[in-house]
Amino acid sequence: MQLNGRIAVVTGGASGIGRATAQTLAQAGARVFVGDIDEAGGEASAAAIRENGGQAEFVRLDVTDADSISAFRDACFGSAGQVDIVANVAGWGKIQPFLENTPEFWRKVVDLNLMGPVAVSHAFLGAMVERGAGGKIVIVASDAGRVGSLGETVYSGAKGGAIAFTKSLAREMARYSINVNCVCPGPTETPLLAAVPPKHQEAFIRATPMRRLAKPSEVADAILFFCSDRATFVTGQILSVSGGLCLAG
Repeated sequence: MQLNGRIAVVTGGASGIGRATAQTLAQAGARVFVGDIDEAGGEASAAAIRENGGQAEFVRLDVTDADSISAFRDACFGSAGQVDIVANVAGWGKIQPFLENTPEFWRKVVDLNLMGPVAVSHAFLGAMVERGAGGKIVIVASDAGRVGSLGETVYSGAKGGAIAFTKSLAREMARYSINVNCVCPGPTETPLLAAVPPKHQEAFIRATPMRRLAKPSEVADAILFFCSDRATFVTGQILSVSGGLCLAG
């Protein structure tokens, strides 16, 4: 699954699944633009790729801000001239009973997990269609969006929206040979999960048939598949990477 000569952008590339995705795509030969609001983490992510012989640049990106998205897009096209792959990995959530949520919390969750991928995909797709060379859009949602998750009700709704967005966008983009697919991780060893109380992490492990959490690199491998020529006739699909936690169709 080689990506030699491809230009890829990865949102949320400073840490967790986003950082692993940037590394994995770079190892496969892509030139990667790492986008994140965390400037220090993003620079470190890109630097680590370069130290290992890959091609990577960090460009600051806030997926909830239209001006930041436009500036990120312009920087990527200005430097590389084209973009072949857009991996929407940035996201955020917090376990909290629904009745304790605030409207501000709802907006943050929806903006990051649903409207972020919508806005970033929209920013790049026009040029990809005009170029006429196809392309790959990958959206990272969550199994919470497929089956729900206790204490993550609005997060589940936003990720469910990202799944539906994937399917509909795939229908629109198929005529342009642009594949749009979705990866749904289960509980994964990320800084976000590290903030969850240990008892919740232990419960996730007990509920998972493979009896462990996912590694970010394992989710990144699924993203790589969708970005590669091995998936040229695969679009609108939802792939769970959860160790069997969610066996729903």
